[in-house]
Amino acid sequence: MNSGLYKKLVDVELLIPHKEISIAPSNPQIAYKIIQPEFISFISYPYEWCFSQIKQAALTTIEIQKIALEYGMTLKDCSAYNIQFRNYKPVLIDTLAFEKYQEGQIWKGYRQFCQHFLAPLALMSHRDIRLNQLLRIYIDGIPLELASKLLPMRTHLMFSLFAHLHAHAKSQKRYESKEIKIKNYNLSKRSFIGIIESLHSTIKKQNWHPEGTEWGDYYSDTNYSESSFEQKKKIISSLLERINPKSLWDIGSNTGIFSRIASKKGVQTISFDVDPVAVEKNFIECTKKKDLNLLPLLIDLTNPSPDIGWHNQERISFIKRGPADVILALALIHHLAISNNVPLDMIGEFFAKNCKHLIIEFVPKEDSQVRRLLATREDVFTDYTQDNFETQFKKVFTIQDKLKIDDSQRTIYYMQKKDLSN
Repeated sequence: MNSGLYKKLVDVELLIPHKEISIAPSNPQIAYKIIQPEFISFISYPYEWCFSQIKQAALTTIEIQKIALEYGMTLKDCSAYNIQFRNYKPVLIDTLAFEKYQEGQIWKGYRQFCQHFLAPLALMSHRDIRLNQLLRIYIDGIPLELASKLLPMRTHLMFSLFAHLHAHAKSQKRYESKEIKIKNYNLSKRSFIGIIESLHSTIKKQNWHPEGTEWGDYYSDTNYSESSFEQKKKIISSLLERINPKSLWDIGSNTGIFSRIASKKGVQTISFDVDPVAVEKNFIECTKKKDLNLLPLLIDLTNPSPDIGWHNQERISFIKRGPADVILALALIHHLAISNNVPLDMIGEFFAKNCKHLIIEFVPKEDSQVRRLLATREDVFTDYTQDNFETQFKKVFTIQDKLKIDDSQRTIYYMQKKDLSN
């Protein structure tokens, strides 16, 4: 605080603001001050971020380290979990991550930065975009030795990746079984800055260009006419004005067209999709439009983020971060019921546990998208009918409205959870 670093980082929106609270600490001997950070409405994790979100989080961490050195401070750790997205921008939430810089010291956060940021970005860029899911298994970042084995041989010829990842991995392996005393390596400040600049350049060079996937190009291949698509948007807008929610989860959001209807109304909107291309496009659009109320995240609803870490409580599950006031589930139910064999009653129960209000689109078997799903498999889904859909969902919801979309077999339902006290 006295160095001016806090004010600088808060002014440039790189550190979460806090205020000091006059509460007596439970143990005055170990507590210096109690601070209350600004509230972040939804905590997300690196394995739920798209490529550009991880890259921006990495560059933000580097920028914070650069500024810290100017004020005689340094980051003592570089965990990706110290970064959250606030108003679509990455921000540091760990106010206590700093210590005084001493000439000659090594950077304590170097290994962690490489494991939490560089390794997943390199794997996503040079091997497969889905490899960020390794962060669900390795909670302290992807081991560099593993990343080195998985990366293609051509990355050994890239000097920056070789130095910070491949050679770094070999160094860790060489000394992991030996007792080594940490010495002052007399790393000059100039060399320290050189490492940071090199990492910055390396992160900037990691790129991924989202190519078309089934869902990434979904809106270019729908069975909606232009007029019916506009009608659908008006229906959603009208229902949101009627409900007036504070928070909304758009599950199966694709590139976030309907999420933006909510976010533009000031609703804190989390936009979930299983497709990395769709989430990447959604996030890029957020940054372009400076959408302050929308956070795109990568979630597979059939296998959502679980409780992980120490005592299964270090990183909490997708479900425990709810409920939302409203769940938006458009063009989703047929994928859950037919592609993933989830019974309609279980789908209804899931939504009832995670929202007060539900806006859901029923897509019947006559719809071309459902016919496509059934084209290569036997239709054993005799319970997948609109009547049964209503029957099962009425067990936990009250149907408030039922709106047919013109030039389509689809219907939008607005439902309210039966017992809002639970």
